Amino acid sequence: MTSFMGMLITIDGPAGSGKSTVSRKLSEKLGIPFLDTGALYRALAFFLHRKNVPSMEGPVLDAELAAVTVKLKTSAVLVNGEDVTQFIRSPRVDAVVSAYAALPSLRRKLLDLQRDQAGELGLIADGRDMGTVVFPWATLKIFLTASQEERALRRWKELRERGESCTLEEVLEEVRRRDRIDSEREVAPLRAAPDAVILDTDGLSIEEVVQRLLDMIAARRNT
Repeated sequence: MTSFMGMLITIDGPAGSGKSTVSRKLSEKLGIPFLDTGALYRALAFFLHRKNVPSMEGPVLDAELAAVTVKLKTSAVLVNGEDVTQFIRSPRVDAVVSAYAALPSLRRKLLDLQRDQAGELGLIADGRDMGTVVFPWATLKIFLTASQEERALRRWKELRERGESCTLEEVLEEVRRRDRIDSEREVAPLRAAPDAVILDTDGLSIEEVVQRLLDMIAARRNT
């Protein structure tokens, strides 16, 4: 799949729309590196929440962000040298990540790190503002969406498979809350880029979504 090398593809969308899963599969099929930006924000949110740093701008947050280091490994995210990968997908982090991610100082902290990942091999980057803020020059911008009920069901199944105890109603309420925070925040609110391709994934399997995106990518590559 060397013909796809060099392409910069962004995949944005709300929580539970399948961004990370789809992006990883596309990365494998196309031979393009994958950047899980959600993991970066979750890692910092976990770190700050564990240290009882409130999700608000101020000197305490500034001091912590100035001192903290975040590094990407092949299958891990390190914060100050600690592998936090196993902690960042918990319901506790689900509940706080949007509030931290809305902070301008935290977004500035990660902006250069994210952009530095785009090299000659290309990149597939998933998140909430990849196509609008981080990589506005991307070759192809995709916005995945699905109903809140569908996204909550996916997340609930994922949590149950990991042994987490929660109800579908609790997960649905968390999805609704995160949608409100992500869409109403002042800095980089969740929205599709004007030139993004929007794909509603309701009723589609992961394999079907991946195939549709592969067709889009191939068409864009051939234009």
